Amino acid sequence: MPAEIDLKTFNYLKATAGDDFVGELIDTFFGEAVGTFAALHASLGANNAEVFRRAAHSLKSSANTFGALRLGKMASELEQFGRSNTLAAVGDALALTEAEYGDVQTALRRLRGGA
Repeated sequence: MPAEIDLKTFNYLKATAGDDFVGELIDTFFGEAVGTFAALHASLGANNAEVFRRAAHSLKSSANTFGALRLGKMASELEQFGRSNTLAAVGDALALTEAEYGDVQTALRRLRGGA
């Protein structure tokens, strides 16, 4: 299912920050997400709930900034696994979140004008 971006949130960001800066923010989000997902995987493998929680929180905040509310919700669920120190229960949630992130990338590129 393609990612849905809440246009009210995205357009508010564009109106307050400007198109050029939103493009820079999107690039930063894409660049940082690589490290965020690496941290999620590494901390999951090391059973480090605090690092996992912080990485998930970062992803949640960034996603919500752009109106990627489904991704934000999924990251919030990952954050809760870290907060409750129940990483063994993550299951497929991380892989599903990564797939949603891929859809969000496509949607944000489209909103930005294909860049």
